[in-house]
Amino acid sequence: MKFIDEAIIQVIAGNGGDGVASFRREKFVPRGGPDGGDGGRGGSIYVVADRNINTLIDYRYARIHRANSGEKGRGADCYGKGAEDVVLRVPVGTVISDNHTGEVIADLTQHGQKALLAKGGEGGLGNLHFKSSTNRAPRKFTPGTQGENRDLKLELKILADVGLLGMPNAGKSTLIRAVSAARPKVADYPFTTLHPHLGVVRVDYDRSFVIADIPGLIEGAAEGAGLGHQFLRHLARTRLLLHLVDIAPFDETANPVHDARAVIEELKKYDEALYRKPRWLVLNKLDLLDPSERAQKCRQFQSDFGWQEKSFIISALTGEGCKELIFAVMQYLEQNRGTGS
Repeated sequence: MKFIDEAIIQVIAGNGGDGVASFRREKFVPRGGPDGGDGGRGGSIYVVADRNINTLIDYRYARIHRANSGEKGRGADCYGKGAEDVVLRVPVGTVISDNHTGEVIADLTQHGQKALLAKGGEGGLGNLHFKSSTNRAPRKFTPGTQGENRDLKLELKILADVGLLGMPNAGKSTLIRAVSAARPKVADYPFTTLHPHLGVVRVDYDRSFVIADIPGLIEGAAEGAGLGHQFLRHLARTRLLLHLVDIAPFDETANPVHDARAVIEELKKYDEALYRKPRWLVLNKLDLLDPSERAQKCRQFQSDFGWQEKSFIISALTGEGCKELIFAVMQYLEQNRGTGS
């Protein structure tokens, strides 16, 4: 199924039914009085998070969602029938906002979580509500109110504990294949990952976390270069970012320090909050370095990059260093449980 993580929809709630002005007319019942019933309420539109759905593809092509209006009231004290509510199902992790103002209406992070998107109109009052001792035959009734009409933006932000960040071909997909059962495409050309992948990393029988792999960032992503910033939203809910760097690029003219700084700059341009998230440096492709040069080259990179925080040296292809990285991540998540965005 095609992965769609953004959609614009219009939701139109039903109008309330009008009340009615009616009088009781039966044989042998003179002056029966008012008996006009109320109109039925219009249908509302709700949204529910469903863990069995993982894409917004249904809303990319079905853009208008409309609820029915309530029925009009009738005589003989008969009220109009209320319309059925419409329930839209979306993936867990969907954020819904007003497309014009940007106001967040719902952030659905749990299975079964429900939110109101558009409220149906209230039914109008029949004339039986307006009778009094001084007005025995009221002809007044009220129309039903209009239902809400809104243009909404749906954004899917996948739920993961750890996010992988880096240039194309830094080895992110290879790493997620090495530590989980996820099987994203791996090849020797850029942008093999075209949409996010999730993998469950099981450290022990009762200890695990979810890791997310997104397409690589390149310099100029803010201006639309490569795949741009369109997938960075999927790192917004993570508690830890792993910045993978190709320490042994095939292109001799490539500068790993410059590339690593470019990724950080693009992250900062996209979202300051995402830029401030805890971030570890992971130097990958250790297997391509001469064993006698590994330590010196890695120290030189960290010195040139100016990195003083936590760092790891691994080979995602051979698995060297991956176990230590995964146990450190698990320990960090356990110590900082509940601190995610």
